[in-house]
Amino acid sequence: MNDTIIELKGLTKRYGYGDTESFALKDFDLTIKRGEFIMIMGPSGCGKTTLLNIIGLLDRATSGEYTLNGKNVASISSARQARLRAKKIGFIFQNFNLIEDLSILENVALPLVYVNRPRTVRLKNASQALERFHLQEREYYLPGQLSGGQQQRVAIARAIVSDPEIILADEPTGNLDSHASNIVMEELKAIHEEGNTIIMVTHNPALTVYATRVINMLDGQIDTDVKTVADQNLPQPIDVKIKKRSKRSKSNKSNKSNKRRKR
Repeated sequence: MNDTIIELKGLTKRYGYGDTESFALKDFDLTIKRGEFIMIMGPSGCGKTTLLNIIGLLDRATSGEYTLNGKNVASISSARQARLRAKKIGFIFQNFNLIEDLSILENVALPLVYVNRPRTVRLKNASQALERFHLQEREYYLPGQLSGGQQQRVAIARAIVSDPEIILADEPTGNLDSHASNIVMEELKAIHEEGNTIIMVTHNPALTVYATRVINMLDGQIDTDVKTVADQNLPQPIDVKIKKRSKRSKSNKSNKSNKRRKR
């Protein structure tokens, strides 16, 4: 059930021309299965953040092919890409990127504006997301009234409020102490176990224990790619699990019914 969700073929991102030409990505190939927790590592300037931005439809490759859920994104208009990004992809940033003059509740609800949810629905869903992270009692605080760890948990709540299939995290623990980092990583682990696909950039090798796959990049290409969990053992989305349970339940009922008929 863990099919391919992202496929990148020959992806290249070039800046400048002639003597000033440089490559953030060069002939980059990558296939990502649904339910993977991928950690991308490598030295500064190796293309990690550029890769994340292209996957998140915040930037376009110079050349190559990017397929998301079987669709080539190059053939999709910018407006449609924006709608796709709002529905399918959640973002977590190192600097939290919360809007300082909006309440925590309004910050979390913001992604739902772009998928045309009514205001009451937006606020209700945001409150439920904050409750998951034990921050519901602070929903009317401003970001500056929270600790760094709390702000990052708010950012995670914002990333998942629209039920995206993919979570992109760029150094989500980079500005946190070890205690807050552990809390954030445990939250991401719980989200992953529900079947979400997570792609995370980090410089911290200690965090790779949470990953099902670790990719090291160098000079815009993959240097090493190690899977620690087989594809068939990746977590499945909750709706898939429900369907499978439903099928098993129907099968059991059918078997019981057949037994009664035989009697």
